[in-house]
Amino acid sequence: MEIVNKLRKLDAYPKINEDFYSRTLSGGVITLVSSVVIIFLFISEIRLFLNSATESKLVVDTARGETLHVNFDVTFPVLACSLLSVDAGDISGERHFDIRHDIIKKRLDSHGNVIEAKQDGIGAPKIERPLQRHGGRLEHNESYCGSCYGAEATEEDCCNSCEEVRDAYRKKGWGVTNPDLIDQCKREGFIQRIKDEDGEGCNIHGFLEVTKVAGIFHFAPGKSFHQSGFILQDLFLFQTENYNISHKINKLSFGKEFPGVVNPLDGAQWTQKVPSSIYKYFIKVVPTTYKDITGHKINSNQFSVTEHVREADDFSQQVPGIFFYYDFSPIKVIFTEENASILHFLTNLCAIIGGIFTISGIIDTFVYYGQRAIKKKI
Repeated sequence: MEIVNKLRKLDAYPKINEDFYSRTLSGGVITLVSSVVIIFLFISEIRLFLNSATESKLVVDTARGETLHVNFDVTFPVLACSLLSVDAGDISGERHFDIRHDIIKKRLDSHGNVIEAKQDGIGAPKIERPLQRHGGRLEHNESYCGSCYGAEATEEDCCNSCEEVRDAYRKKGWGVTNPDLIDQCKREGFIQRIKDEDGEGCNIHGFLEVTKVAGIFHFAPGKSFHQSGFILQDLFLFQTENYNISHKINKLSFGKEFPGVVNPLDGAQWTQKVPSSIYKYFIKVVPTTYKDITGHKINSNQFSVTEHVREADDFSQQVPGIFFYYDFSPIKVIFTEENASILHFLTNLCAIIGGIFTISGIIDTFVYYGQRAIKKKI
């Protein structure tokens, strides 16, 4: 009993006899309002506890020798697929011309409807019986071998299609300016097909696999080739000299998608106002790692971009097109999903309940004694 009496003296919440209570209307209203506020804050705190928060930090990117996918989806409303090519290169000296693998082209009519979709180049398949090197009739067991029109690296080289002739010219640093002189192109109907696509648009989508160094990729009319240190295009003479490079970037991203990523060029659209414009996008890529609540890691990238547009002229070393210059930041961003701890959750609940009751008590005291003071004056 002595121990019980000592514990009773430690009671910090002495009870008041119910006869001494004085209940008021204002106190009831304040109690009801404070209860509603407590319930609202309690539900909000539970939602915050159940939903994970994302923490971010910056570290130096020490990764080396990595590759990544550049995902793109670009629409050219008035540029035919027969003219459009994709090229890429980087500061290490690696260049890729007229890239076709992992890329799909869709021919579009004037209303944007898809006419045809395919992955290979424009033109008919290889002709079944290509020209012999020296013409004439075939001898027994002689295989067909088309001429490369002076672009053969060795005497055994053959060009059995229009595309092979263009590739041979590109390797020599030459441009095919008049396909009418190339018999393979005439037999395949290559020229006629390009003329048939006049006035059409093109949607091109896919991805490029690039190394993690500064580089460039671009979409331009014609086929690129390297000559005297410059990148040139074999633009056909029968095409108009002015190319409309109006375009819409439906999608452009570097690497995989992750929650919350924002690609600033998605939906960007340019309508050409001057003939044969050059559109340049200078991109700074920031390596990013996203870790979800389960520990799954997504290695990706974010980027910022600056745009520049100018008119192509005779003194320019570049042809009309859209050019993407990208570089990588040495700083890496790491996003981590984390749940709040149960102790932090309970602490917030106690703070909510205790704080609301304390503030309600202060307000009730002011209201009660204010009413008494007013009644006394009256």
